[in-house]
Amino acid sequence: MSTSQALLALLEAEPSHGYTLKHRYDQHFARVKPLAFGQVYAALSRFEQQGLATVVGVESGSGPERKRYQITADGVTRIDAWVSRPEPPTSYSASVLFAKVSVALMSGRSAGLVLDQQREVHMVRMRELTQQRRAAASPADLLAITFELNHLDADLRWIDEAGRRLDEFRDDVGGAR
Repeated sequence: MSTSQALLALLEAEPSHGYTLKHRYDQHFARVKPLAFGQVYAALSRFEQQGLATVVGVESGSGPERKRYQITADGVTRIDAWVSRPEPPTSYSASVLFAKVSVALMSGRSAGLVLDQQREVHMVRMRELTQQRRAAASPADLLAITFELNHLDADLRWIDEAGRRLDEFRDDVGGAR
């Protein structure tokens, strides 16, 4: 999954400190392994350098200064493009797709459109693989093609289930209606 894109998307909801952003990321996306603070601060620094986020406040205290970041218009454009671009069908696309659907729901974008676009990309790839399976030259080719088809089929079942549960999921992630 694109950790950077998900972090940038979380900034869209409200300006945040790195500490807060890390905890929001972990809450929504890091179900097994929490994100390292270093990743968050490195991403925020890149966002600032690339003009995707800007510092909107600095707080001094007993420790290091705490910068608060806000997404820029270019950052929102980047998230719009990321959320709306279907992922190439791979064994890892489902986790990225989960993040995109979550971001769409949290931000008021069309999660249904994200799912529909991804379904279409998966269907195109399944048609290609079905043609390849008919002409498979070896048992190894056939096995590899069957492996990918089965994973795509599982992704499609998840896409269908997610589509049926969007309202419930939106409520769970605190999404905009």
